[in-house]
Amino acid sequence: MNIILVGILSALSYLVATGMIAKDLIAGRQQHRNTLRLGWFGAVLHATYLALTFARDQSFTFNFFNAATLVALTIALLLLIAAIDKPVAKLSIAIFPIAAGILALDMTFPEKAHPLTENSWQMSLHILTSIIAFSLLNIAALQALLLAIQDQQLRSHHPKRLMLALPPLQAMEALLFQMIGTGLFFLTVALMSGFLFIEDLFAQHLVHKTVLSIIAWFIFSGLMLGRIRYGWRGNTAIQWTLVGFVLLLLAYFGSKLVLELILRKV
Repeated sequence: MNIILVGILSALSYLVATGMIAKDLIAGRQQHRNTLRLGWFGAVLHATYLALTFARDQSFTFNFFNAATLVALTIALLLLIAAIDKPVAKLSIAIFPIAAGILALDMTFPEKAHPLTENSWQMSLHILTSIIAFSLLNIAALQALLLAIQDQQLRSHHPKRLMLALPPLQAMEALLFQMIGTGLFFLTVALMSGFLFIEDLFAQHLVHKTVLSIIAWFIFSGLMLGRIRYGWRGNTAIQWTLVGFVLLLLAYFGSKLVLELILRKV
């Protein structure tokens, strides 16, 4: 099976699904079943693309764009699963085109493989929980941005059709904290597995990731505690969520961006 063809079909499926949900939002339709089916089709092709890449290289290619492609797939899958019983389908208008763009970049700029030196279940647990945590908190960050725009437009008394199509503010906030709570759980497991199983967690290329991830953990934990004890919501929740996510973004991709794309080091 042609890897590039599978990747192109996946990206096209994501983009067509994005156009369909945009059309639904403009028309004021609440049901997005066909869009989600096409999104699932794109995600299955996306997973097939990664599986074929793995089979070709005999290991996962841990370069910048390929790692980002795996994260994009995880985000898309988590969104599609959540959309089964939660009102998050509209977030696909941001997530699907990002996934398509990352796929296109991975196909355009192939890099040599950077396989793990240790392929144990402990390392696999750490990587898997890290990716799931980042993906869930990425969706939470998008949810926080929509919440901020929705709140601003409601205050201005001139809400746009997209904002009117969203669930009420209270439902959006409840969903935001569900995403944060679940993401925080996986981030906790990722950090604990890192401390327990990685011999040199503060190695040269891991120290900034470790420190930033720990700071992000404290931010998200503080936000959840504030929500439980003091009822934090609104702008406070939005700001803390975005700050925590930016720290995770720098932790997960900051060094890879600098080393692989700017300094061109492996």
